[in-house]
Amino acid sequence: MNPLLQQAINELSNLNSGEVFLVKELFKGYEWKRLDRAVRLNLGTIFLSHIQNNPSLNISVLDKTTSNQQKYQKN
Repeated sequence: MNPLLQQAINELSNLNSGEVFLVKELFKGYEWKRLDRAVRLNLGTIFLSHIQNNPSLNISVLDKTTSNQQKYQKN
């Protein structure tokens, strides 16, 4: 598994039920900013796919933000 994806999945345990989040919020600000744009886009794609293929994670896919970032909610 992609190490960045694993890091994001691990961070889900720190969220409260009902909390809405973006993938970038699962990383410290400086960590996210250091990632190349292409890496961030790829991570967003594989995170969405992983969430959709693993309903046991109890994460809902919401609408996108006005800046086209995918929103999620922990159930």
